[in-house]
Amino acid sequence: MRRPRYRRAVFAAVVVAALAGIYAGAGALHPTAVAARPGTAARLAVSTATRICPAPGSAAPTSASVVVAAMPASSAGGHAVITRLTPGGGPSPGPVVGTDSQPGVLQLSTVTAAPPLTKAAQTGQPGSSASVTTQDAQGGVMVSAVGAMAQGLEVEQTGPGGLVTAGCGAPGTSFWFVGPGQAIAGTIELYLMNSGNQPADAAVSALTDVTKGPPLLGNADNGITVPPHGMVVQSLGRLLQSSKVIALNVTTSVGQVVAAVRESQSARRDGGWLPPTQAPARHLVIPGLPGNAGSRSLYIAVPGSASAQVKITAVTARGSYQPTGGTGIDLLGGSAATIPVPSLDGIPGAIMISANVPVAVTMAVQGGPAGSPGALAVSGLPIGEQGVLADDPARAAGSTELVLSAPRQAASVRIITATSSASAAGQPGTVVQIKAGSSVVVPVSLPRGVKADAFALLVKPLTGSGPVYAGRIIFSGRTVQSILPVPPALTWIPLPAVRDSLSAILR
Repeated sequence: MRRPRYRRAVFAAVVVAALAGIYAGAGALHPTAVAARPGTAARLAVSTATRICPAPGSAAPTSASVVVAAMPASSAGGHAVITRLTPGGGPSPGPVVGTDSQPGVLQLSTVTAAPPLTKAAQTGQPGSSASVTTQDAQGGVMVSAVGAMAQGLEVEQTGPGGLVTAGCGAPGTSFWFVGPGQAIAGTIELYLMNSGNQPADAAVSALTDVTKGPPLLGNADNGITVPPHGMVVQSLGRLLQSSKVIALNVTTSVGQVVAAVRESQSARRDGGWLPPTQAPARHLVIPGLPGNAGSRSLYIAVPGSASAQVKITAVTARGSYQPTGGTGIDLLGGSAATIPVPSLDGIPGAIMISANVPVAVTMAVQGGPAGSPGALAVSGLPIGEQGVLADDPARAAGSTELVLSAPRQAASVRIITATSSASAAGQPGTVVQIKAGSSVVVPVSLPRGVKADAFALLVKPLTGSGPVYAGRIIFSGRTVQSILPVPPALTWIPLPAVRDSLSAILR
């Protein structure tokens, strides 16, 4: 009876010795990760980043260029490579269409249209149905950045008129889109892109105001193969027919993808790209509401089975309050609906959404590109370390406004401008103060004497600032063309606190 205990004791000692060796080796191989003193958190510099855009390289009306801007903590080394996505995919990235090794400035790369798809490429994947067909798509580019170019990276695509239409996404395993349905938008297309070296397996579920209960999910929406370094597109108009509100959730069971949704009242018109919104949550913030007069409608989805009680709080220049029609909103589980909020017409700022169960939301504002159902503002995260806006129009091309909101604590940010020739590094910028529970509208433009057709912005919260939510509004004349949240653009990622104990290693 003693021999097994003895063996167990020897085995435990060997394990402890081995783990101690691993711990020591980890300290030698990854000094950044273990450099912090016990009980303190460390951080690691971002060294690689990937973004994918669906429109550059496509044919009209979605043809586009791509704009790259990186705002790193230091300017030592690094580069970004822009490559085409390949119809049908391939084991390696497609042809190079541009490179960038200048952090702190913006670079616009024009991407000519890719060759038309062959008849074989236009054939739907196995499992496609009469209502949903999945096929290869023309165009799309991938931006792969390393070193300083990966830090504070933001990549955006422009429309045929030169105005930014959408941010280019990072690969992930879940994406949510909420917005107008087929009865309003007409054409709804879902683009799925894969930056990996292996095929990804994706599925799409949908909630609408037409059907109640479990999300729509058919064979054609399940097991979608997205080839490596390739892109596929689904036309969802027939599946979502007669809907006024839709909520789409794209997930992957194998690999990662970038998802994008285009809505247009006609396949031949520009239409607009529906920004991805935050995953369903009980507390959400939609920043970037413009001061233009016009309708305001909240699109909201309740993906769970429990009913939702929803409350809206406006965060404006005059403080926070519950607008008329912003309380007493009751929705059934497994439903999607439109809530008009006319009392917010012409009031710039942000709105906070509070609910007893997780919900997903988008706010529609009058405007948008030709053929789009409107300009859409989505929920987003606070800026955090910093936010980067890669492509902002100047002079006759258009204009830009930033709407900065501090829903809880007072906040302060520094805004710095950069162009294709003038770096953001070392510039003092302009400091903007936001009172607690309020918003500030900041018209942004080129510094006096600087000539350029576009510029980039760096928005950096100051030390001690409360959380800041930011939305960017792109205007053509007095018409709102697009509303884009300003996401975090990190130069570093936090690491868990280091502890002097074996349990910290084993976690």
